[in-house]
Amino acid sequence: MRRHAPGVAAVLYVGVLAVGVLGLTGCGSNAGATTTQVQVAPAAPTAAPKAVPSSSLAPLVVVPSGYLKSTAADPEQLSGPFTAELYLDTLSPMPAVDRALLLNASFGEGYQVFRVSPDRQKRFTLQLFKTGSRAKAADLRQGFWKQDVHSRSFAVPGVPGALTDARVEVVGSSDQMEAVAQTTFVVGTLVVDLTIRQTGSLQDTPTPDTALITTLAKQQKDRLARKSG
Repeated sequence: MRRHAPGVAAVLYVGVLAVGVLGLTGCGSNAGATTTQVQVAPAAPTAAPKAVPSSSLAPLVVVPSGYLKSTAADPEQLSGPFTAELYLDTLSPMPAVDRALLLNASFGEGYQVFRVSPDRQKRFTLQLFKTGSRAKAADLRQGFWKQDVHSRSFAVPGVPGALTDARVEVVGSSDQMEAVAQTTFVVGTLVVDLTIRQTGSLQDTPTPDTALITTLAKQQKDRLARKSG
């Protein structure tokens, strides 16, 4: 994931149609008193329920063992499918630039997964972008990659052509540090972006978890290769 970019929330709206029947009884001393029933007109129908977006990418994702789903309402920490507009509105660090990149890539659909380690120290994000062709996927990956400054690359055995970065940077206040391990690669028409972030202090500076992200990248690449094959 670039910078502090999906998640994605899908909301299901349910409308309820109710019909009420009111009984009115006439009473008096005369025999043969009648009872009249008046039916209340049904309420105007609500809009049809919106289905939760489906995604062909959801079954393809790989997540780190033991990591947990986030309980935060922050869109960046949610998991699910995203459209181009949803990505630009909630996840993109540079909406104007990314709009052109997605358009040129013939972007079809995307999916984000967010997880946190059991000790809440590490945050894992996976984003998948489905494009119109392998060449367009390569261009989209390169366009995304150029938006950040990268410090140190590392090898990802089994994932040829992967772009990687391991860096430690200042976030927020001057004594807060963040270690970032990131890799992005292309499988078929898909752009794959994996990031692991860990926050620490200047006195206890965290180290980018290149070992875990290397393992996850290999597993993700292998799963996508099997599905596409």
